[in-house]
Amino acid sequence: MLGVFQPHQEQEMGNGKPGAKGRRDLQLARTALGVALVLLGWQPRPASAQSSAVTPEYRSKANFLATFPSFIDWPEDAFAKSESTFVICVVGDFQFGTSLAETTRSTLTHGRRVEVRWVHNDAELRTCHVLFVSRSEGKRYAKLLQVIQGAGVLTVGEAPDFLKAGGAMSFSYQNESLQFEVNLQAATNAHLRMSSKLLALARRVLNKPEAAKG
Repeated sequence: MLGVFQPHQEQEMGNGKPGAKGRRDLQLARTALGVALVLLGWQPRPASAQSSAVTPEYRSKANFLATFPSFIDWPEDAFAKSESTFVICVVGDFQFGTSLAETTRSTLTHGRRVEVRWVHNDAELRTCHVLFVSRSEGKRYAKLLQVIQGAGVLTVGEAPDFLKAGGAMSFSYQNESLQFEVNLQAATNAHLRMSSKLLALARRVLNKPEAAKG
Protein backbone atom coordinates (compact mmCIF):
# COMPACT_ATOMS: atom_id res chain seq x y z
CA MET A 1 0.00 0.00 0.00
CA LEU A 2 2.74 2.42 1.02
CA GLY A 3 5.10 1.37 -1.72
CA VAL A 4 7.00 4.65 -1.57
CA PHE A 5 7.44 4.44 2.20
CA GLN A 6 9.38 1.83 4.16
CA PRO A 7 9.47 2.37 7.94
CA HIS A 8 12.63 1.59 9.89
CA GLN A 9 12.51 -1.43 12.19
CA GLU A 10 13.69 0.43 15.30
CA GLN A 11 12.32 3.32 17.34
CA GLU A 12 14.03 5.42 19.99
CA MET A 13 11.40 6.11 22.62
CA GLY A 14 13.40 6.21 25.82
CA ASN A 15 16.17 3.61 25.85
CA GLY A 16 14.16 0.46 25.10
CA LYS A 17 14.09 -1.55 21.90
CA PRO A 18 11.01 -3.48 20.75
CA GLY A 19 10.97 -7.23 21.52
CA ALA A 20 8.80 -9.88 19.88
CA LYS A 21 5.62 -8.29 21.22
CA GLY A 22 6.81 -4.87 20.08
CA ARG A 23 7.45 -6.18 16.58
CA ARG A 24 3.97 -7.71 16.49
CA ASP A 25 2.46 -4.42 17.63
CA LEU A 26 4.45 -2.57 14.97
CA GLN A 27 3.17 -4.92 12.28
CA LEU A 28 -0.39 -4.43 13.52
CA ALA A 29 0.12 -0.66 13.42
CA ARG A 30 1.37 -0.84 9.84
CA THR A 31 -1.63 -2.94 8.86
CA ALA A 32 -4.04 -0.58 10.62
CA LEU A 33 -2.53 2.44 8.88
CA GLY A 34 -2.74 0.71 5.52
CA VAL A 35 -6.40 -0.15 6.09
CA ALA A 36 -7.11 3.39 7.24
CA LEU A 37 -5.58 4.81 4.08
CA VAL A 38 -7.83 2.56 2.00
CA LEU A 39 -10.88 3.72 3.97
CA LEU A 40 -9.81 7.30 3.39
CA GLY A 41 -9.83 6.61 -0.31
CA TRP A 42 -6.17 7.57 -0.73
CA GLN A 43 -4.04 6.27 -3.54
CA PRO A 44 -1.04 7.70 -5.38
CA ARG A 45 -1.96 9.66 -8.47
CA PRO A 46 -0.44 8.54 -11.77
CA ALA A 47 2.33 10.83 -12.97
CA SER A 48 1.08 13.47 -15.37
CA ALA A 49 3.11 15.10 -18.10
CA GLN A 50 3.76 18.02 -15.77
CA SER A 51 4.91 15.86 -12.86
CA SER A 52 6.96 13.38 -14.89
CA ALA A 53 10.07 15.50 -14.34
CA VAL A 54 9.65 15.40 -10.53
CA THR A 55 12.09 13.04 -8.86
CA PRO A 56 10.85 9.86 -7.11
CA GLU A 57 12.01 11.39 -3.82
CA TYR A 58 9.71 14.39 -4.15
CA ARG A 59 6.79 12.31 -5.43
CA SER A 60 7.18 10.12 -2.33
CA LYS A 61 7.22 13.15 -0.04
CA ALA A 62 4.19 14.67 -1.77
CA ASN A 63 2.22 11.43 -1.44
CA PHE A 64 3.02 11.13 2.26
CA LEU A 65 2.42 14.81 3.03
CA ALA A 66 -1.00 14.47 1.43
CA THR A 67 -1.83 11.47 3.62
CA PHE A 68 -0.39 11.65 7.13
CA PRO A 69 -2.28 14.77 8.35
CA SER A 70 -5.34 12.53 8.69
CA PHE A 71 -3.51 10.83 11.58
CA ILE A 72 -2.87 14.08 13.46
CA ASP A 73 -5.42 16.10 15.44
CA TRP A 74 -5.38 19.90 15.29
CA PRO A 75 -7.06 22.05 17.96
CA GLU A 76 -10.48 23.39 17.03
CA ASP A 77 -9.29 26.97 17.06
CA ALA A 78 -6.81 26.15 14.29
CA PHE A 79 -9.70 26.65 11.85
CA ALA A 80 -11.46 30.00 11.69
CA LYS A 81 -14.70 28.56 10.26
CA SER A 82 -16.32 25.16 9.81
CA GLU A 83 -15.77 25.48 6.05
CA SER A 84 -12.16 26.65 6.32
CA THR A 85 -9.69 24.81 4.11
CA PHE A 86 -6.80 22.69 5.37
CA VAL A 87 -3.70 24.64 4.37
CA ILE A 88 -0.37 23.04 3.49
CA CYS A 89 2.35 25.62 2.96
CA VAL A 90 5.64 25.23 1.15
CA VAL A 91 8.68 27.40 1.77
CA GLY A 92 11.56 26.97 -0.64
CA ASP A 93 11.67 24.31 -3.35
CA PHE A 94 8.93 25.07 -5.91
CA GLN A 95 9.15 21.68 -7.62
CA PHE A 96 7.97 19.96 -4.47
CA GLY A 97 5.01 22.31 -4.15
CA THR A 98 3.89 21.57 -7.69
CA SER A 99 3.98 17.83 -7.04
CA LEU A 100 2.09 18.29 -3.77
CA ALA A 101 -0.61 20.40 -5.41
CA GLU A 102 -1.20 17.68 -7.99
CA THR A 103 -1.32 14.96 -5.33
CA THR A 104 -3.84 16.76 -3.10
CA ARG A 105 -6.16 17.82 -5.89
CA SER A 106 -9.79 16.84 -5.08
CA THR A 107 -8.79 15.25 -1.76
CA LEU A 108 -10.08 15.98 1.75
CA THR A 109 -8.24 16.10 5.07
CA HIS A 110 -10.35 16.00 8.22
CA GLY A 111 -13.30 16.59 5.92
CA ARG A 112 -11.78 19.80 4.58
CA ARG A 113 -10.58 20.73 1.12
CA VAL A 114 -6.80 20.90 0.91
CA GLU A 115 -5.14 24.09 -0.26
CA VAL A 116 -1.43 24.26 -1.12
CA ARG A 117 0.26 27.63 -0.81
CA TRP A 118 3.74 28.83 -1.72
CA VAL A 119 4.64 31.25 1.05
CA HIS A 120 6.85 34.23 0.27
CA ASN A 121 5.86 36.42 3.23
CA ASP A 122 6.72 35.11 6.70
CA ALA A 123 3.66 36.88 8.12
CA GLU A 124 1.49 34.30 6.34
CA LEU A 125 3.08 31.31 8.08
CA ARG A 126 0.69 31.28 11.03
CA THR A 127 -2.23 30.64 8.66
CA CYS A 128 -0.76 27.24 7.71
CA HIS A 129 -1.68 23.88 9.26
CA VAL A 130 1.31 22.08 7.78
CA LEU A 131 4.49 23.94 6.89
CA PHE A 132 6.98 22.10 4.69
CA VAL A 133 10.41 23.74 4.83
CA SER A 134 12.74 22.84 1.97
CA ARG A 135 16.39 22.06 2.64
CA SER A 136 17.14 25.21 0.63
CA GLU A 137 15.94 27.22 3.65
CA GLY A 138 18.40 25.70 6.13
CA LYS A 139 19.84 29.06 7.15
CA ARG A 140 16.34 30.35 8.00
CA TYR A 141 15.12 27.49 10.24
CA ALA A 142 15.39 29.48 13.47
CA LYS A 143 13.59 32.51 12.05
CA LEU A 144 10.77 30.51 10.45
CA LEU A 145 10.15 28.44 13.58
CA GLN A 146 10.13 31.56 15.73
CA VAL A 147 7.43 33.16 13.59
CA ILE A 148 5.02 30.24 14.18
CA GLN A 149 5.90 29.61 17.82
CA GLY A 150 2.75 28.70 19.77
CA ALA A 151 0.60 28.34 16.64
CA GLY A 152 -1.03 25.05 15.62
CA VAL A 153 1.36 24.48 12.72
CA LEU A 154 3.00 21.13 12.02
CA THR A 155 6.52 21.79 10.76
CA VAL A 156 8.06 19.29 8.35
CA GLY A 157 11.61 19.43 7.01
CA GLU A 158 13.95 17.31 4.96
CA ALA A 159 17.36 17.87 6.52
CA PRO A 160 19.05 16.05 9.44
CA ASP A 161 19.30 19.22 11.55
CA PHE A 162 15.64 20.23 11.22
CA LEU A 163 14.52 18.44 14.40
CA LYS A 164 17.45 19.89 16.33
CA ALA A 165 16.33 23.36 15.24
CA GLY A 166 12.88 22.68 16.74
CA GLY A 167 10.94 21.19 13.83
CA ALA A 168 8.32 18.51 14.50
CA MET A 169 8.97 16.06 11.66
CA SER A 170 11.81 15.41 9.25
CA PHE A 171 11.94 13.27 6.11
CA SER A 172 14.90 11.26 4.88
CA TYR A 173 15.16 9.41 1.59
CA GLN A 174 17.57 6.49 1.48
CA ASN A 175 17.82 3.47 -0.81
CA GLU A 176 14.70 4.61 -2.69
CA SER A 177 12.58 4.58 0.46
CA LEU A 178 11.04 7.42 2.45
CA GLN A 179 11.45 7.49 6.23
CA PHE A 180 10.63 10.09 8.83
CA GLU A 181 11.57 11.11 12.35
CA VAL A 182 9.39 12.90 14.90
CA ASN A 183 10.12 15.44 17.62
CA LEU A 184 7.16 14.87 19.95
CA GLN A 185 7.96 17.88 22.13
CA ALA A 186 7.76 20.19 19.11
CA ALA A 187 4.41 18.68 18.11
CA THR A 188 3.09 19.09 21.67
CA ASN A 189 4.25 22.71 21.76
CA ALA A 190 2.18 23.26 18.60
CA HIS A 191 -0.89 21.77 20.38
CA LEU A 192 -0.96 18.79 18.00
CA ARG A 193 -1.73 15.17 18.86
CA MET A 194 -0.22 12.42 16.71
CA SER A 195 -1.81 9.01 16.31
CA SER A 196 0.11 6.09 17.80
CA LYS A 197 -0.31 4.37 14.43
CA LEU A 198 1.67 7.15 12.77
CA LEU A 199 4.34 7.15 15.48
CA ALA A 200 4.76 3.39 15.11
CA LEU A 201 5.91 3.95 11.54
CA ALA A 202 8.53 6.55 12.45
CA ARG A 203 12.21 5.70 12.13
CA ARG A 204 12.86 7.57 15.36
CA VAL A 205 10.67 9.35 17.91
CA LEU A 206 12.26 11.94 20.15
CA ASN A 207 10.46 12.80 23.37
CA LYS A 208 12.56 15.91 23.93
CA PRO A 209 14.26 18.38 21.58
CA GLU A 210 17.82 17.43 20.68
CA ALA A 211 20.44 19.54 22.38
CA ALA A 212 22.48 21.73 20.11
CA LYS A 213 26.05 20.61 19.65
CA GLY A 214 28.74 22.86 21.00
